[in-house]
Amino acid sequence: MATPRAKEAAKYLEKHKIVELMNNLTSNVLFYRPEDPKEFLIGFLDQLKESRDNRVDGPCLFNESNLDSVFGLIDPTNEGYVTYAQYKEGVSHIDECPEGADHDRISRETFTEEA
Repeated sequence: MATPRAKEAAKYLEKHKIVELMNNLTSNVLFYRPEDPKEFLIGFLDQLKESRDNRVDGPCLFNESNLDSVFGLIDPTNEGYVTYAQYKEGVSHIDECPEGADHDRISRETFTEEA
């Protein structure tokens, strides 16, 4: 059983999305493998702060080509749509219901827009 202090710490991490931030930072360092990881991380955090301050999308590893590839992996028969369960697996960080979820058919266009 978690102690009150551990519960408080977990709430703090969740509230400020610290685990997601650390995963994002680690993924970017491993993807780009910069010569100076500390400088890279400082620059990356600066970009995140700037994008937050200007209310624009921050740096991201995925571009449309990557998303098309992910969609292709979960739509191996190339039908042009996936089920809602497949969609949730592919874009597990999104909380909203996408267009087409009520018919269990999420299009490639919806998938790439939402992701």
